[in-house]
Amino acid sequence: MNSSKGFWGSLFDFSFTDFITSKIIRILYVLLIIVAVVLALLAIVAAFISSALLGVVTLIVLAPLGFIVAVICVRVYLEIVIVIFRIAENTAEIARQKQTMSSPGVSQD
Repeated sequence: MNSSKGFWGSLFDFSFTDFITSKIIRILYVLLIIVAVVLALLAIVAAFISSALLGVVTLIVLAPLGFIVAVICVRVYLEIVIVIFRIAENTAEIARQKQTMSSPGVSQD
């Protein structure tokens, strides 16, 4: 499944033989971290608008904790996605090897 089609070739592969997920997963991770940062900053601003004490607690405890939990959840989810795609790629490779071994003219020792 690792082909040299590139991103655009894989994106418009209507047979779905090439996956783009493994090509864009790093970009998704960075974008989701940026979203987590923006949400943490918005939470801090909203908390300070509500009250100074809540703002300080959010700034020191809640926003950093929420950010770390969000990044961990995103990372675990993306790792699970990559594992699924690697299983698919490895299974396809095993099937190709098995097909090559069972082809006529290939000795099976």
